[in-house]
Parts: sequence; structure tokens; C-alpha cells
Amino acid sequence: MPGDLAGLDVDELAPQTFSVEDENPFATMMAGFDEAADRIGLDPDVYTMLRNPDREIRVSLPTQLDDGRLAVFDGWRVQHNAGLGPYFGPLRLQRSLRVEELRAIAGWMTWKCAVLNIPFGGSAGGIRISPGRHTRGEVERVVRRYVASMMADVGPDRDVFSSDVATDEQIMAWIMDTVSMHERATQNAVVCGKPMALGGSHGHASSVAEGLRTLLVPALEFAGIARRPARIIIQGAGMRGGNLASLLAQDGHRIIGLSDVHGALYNADGLDVTSLLRHRAEYGSLRGAEGDFERITNEEMLVKECEALIPCAAAGTVHLRVARQLQAAMIIEGAHGAVSSRADRILAERKIRVVPDILATGGGAVVNYFEWVQNRRGFNWDAQTVHSRLVGVMGDAWKEVSQLAQEQNCRLRMAAQMLAVRRVSNADRLRGVYA
Repeated sequence: MPGDLAGLDVDELAPQTFSVEDENPFATMMAGFDEAADRIGLDPDVYTMLRNPDREIRVSLPTQLDDGRLAVFDGWRVQHNAGLGPYFGPLRLQRSLRVEELRAIAGWMTWKCAVLNIPFGGSAGGIRISPGRHTRGEVERVVRRYVASMMADVGPDRDVFSSDVATDEQIMAWIMDTVSMHERATQNAVVCGKPMALGGSHGHASSVAEGLRTLLVPALEFAGIARRPARIIIQGAGMRGGNLASLLAQDGHRIIGLSDVHGALYNADGLDVTSLLRHRAEYGSLRGAEGDFERITNEEMLVKECEALIPCAAAGTVHLRVARQLQAAMIIEGAHGAVSSRADRILAERKIRVVPDILATGGGAVVNYFEWVQNRRGFNWDAQTVHSRLVGVMGDAWKEVSQLAQEQNCRLRMAAQMLAVRRVSNADRLRGVYA
């Protein structure tokens, strides 16, 4: 029951960590950085700085529940690097939150902004809480307490929040209001993903999907995949995967696999995406959907033959076992760390191209940056302007990464990582070290 602490286990209330092994998100992020740093001959001193986050902030969040009892939640903000500009990154509410994941996401945000030429550094934050087990009022009080505890370290010119797991437009609005109340002035540029009425941007909900859509055709051409319509498998049917499935189906591609946490639906001739997404919107999942398809497990779906596999759900989806069985001609990472570091090496040996997360998922960061710019200027762009500029930024980033991959005869992931590390390290070098 919401608001009831009975039955909560220690994982809800106390920090947990896991060792840095090859298949966890932090190790995956660091493996890409380490290889790129070695390839470009990064200065050892700069390497030492970039290998560690600038700072990690941990706060305890005492919060009064609706029944009068007091609960104490844990919150973190990891700020990775501010060489290119203010920190920028997501806030998530998650029962299984781990600091290593936040470190990985903060690092990915640094590299993502760099490869897209966005003047932000990377950060990531979270609160260890199960949102579904608490009332909306309890969640609001936890979030506001978290933001108030971070006031010295966040702001439009310091660290900008974006939405993520279990943080919707309303939660972004609470963050904006909390900062504004402390600053005694409206600070809408401190957070992205807000409601339109509070300075949000057109195109936010579909931004990651639109970015992935922009890259699909040039990526297929780069990989020499000529079949049209392309057969696409998408893991994840939420805002990211669901929107992408809808957009690609509109473009004439054949969505042959679609999944959520309850399982996967597969039809080699193509799924009725519109019907399935309508069912999910009404019932909250794909479970119970009816139609012409086979119900299989997520892992069974991942290894089906297709032109493009696009995992949009969680880190480590394509792990070692999946990589060995994969029949996709290429992978486009629709989630941070969707391909583990060990799996990535197997895919390289098998000559299966991977469009890396720091490029592929860039649509969200681009539109968030646009929102920040609009807030700073006090002027909203129309939907067409946002979309055309998003396509332009993603297209430019793709050209730079694919050209570097050809010049250096390396994987797309390595080209993107090299480009990002060069830009961030150059910014740090120019700024110097303040003693």
C-alpha cells in the first residue's frame, strides 16, 4: 500500500554497490573511454582527471509520510566533467539505484554532449525509492527535499536536470519550483523536460526516438544493408521504444519484434504496431494484447534475424550470450550501455556494426539543450523548428563519427568515443588546472 513501509527490505533504505566487473554499466563506460584514450595518445595527466568524476554528492532525505511516520531516503548526484559547460544529466527514482550506475550515466552524458557538440558536461542523479509504493504527495516531498539539499551545486549555470526513470513532467515542474523558491526568482532553465506551460519544449516526448529515426537509414547504408523495408526489432515499448516503433512503421519499415518487461511479441511478416501501442496505452503493458504474433521471451526476440536490432530498455541487454547468438545485421543502441563491453568485442569479431549509445540516443540531449536555450532566451521555438534543428545536429554528428570511423578504420563506437574524448580533453587543457 502506498505510504506503508511494512515489508520494505534493506535494499530500499541502505546503499548497495557491486564490484566493477566487465558486464556492469560503469565498467562498460570505462572500457570505451580507456580504449579511446589509448588510441588518441591522451596525456596521462588529463587521463587521470577524466577517469574520475569531478565530485559525488550524497544526501540523506528525511521525509514525513502521509500517516505521520518519518522515512529516510538516500540521494546522489554525480558530476563527471564540466570542461565544455555546465553539468547536465538525468534524475531517476529507483528502488535498485546504485552509485556505479550513476557514475556510468554521468560519464556517458559527458561523452554524449561532446560528440553532439553540445556545450554541457555530464552528470546523473537519483533517489533510492520505489515510487509505486508511495503516494504522489510523498514522492513530491522526497524530490523537493533532494533538490533543496543540492541547492549549492545545481542551477542553470551549474548543473541542469533532465527526466529519466520515474521522473515525469510533473516531477520536473517540482524541481523547477523548488529551485525558484530558494532563488526568489523563476529558474526554468534549471531543468529540462518540463510541461510546455512552464517553458518546456516541443518535441521532448519523442526526442530520443526522432534521433534514432534520423540515424537509421544512414546507418543501414554505412553497413551496406540494402534490404527495404528493413526488418526491425525493438526492445522496449515505452516512450522511447514505443515512439520509435510508431515512427519507423510510418516510414514503411517492418517492425517484427517488440517487447516490454512482460515478454516479447514476434511476427516475421510485421506487427500491427498501432494496435499494440494502443493496447499498451490503455492497459500499461503489452500483456494481454491480441493479434497475429508469437509470444516469446525477450532474449529469444533479441537473437531473431533482422536488419536492425534497437535495444531501448536497459544497460547490458546485449550481453555475452546474446552476442554469440545474434542474427541482426546491425545494432543501434537505444539505451545507455545496451551492449556490454564483452559483448561489444564479440560483435566486432563477428563484424556486426554497432551505432553507439553516446551518438544514437543523442536526440534527448539535443532537445533538452534546445529547451535550455529557449528558457535562457525567453522565447519558444515552434515544433517544426525544433525538429529540423534536431535532425541537423544528429546528421552532423553522424557525419563526423562515420567519417572518423572510415579514416581510422575503427568501429563506430571507437570513433564516437575518440571524438568525444578529444573535445573534452582539449577543453580541459585550455581551461587548465586551478590551484
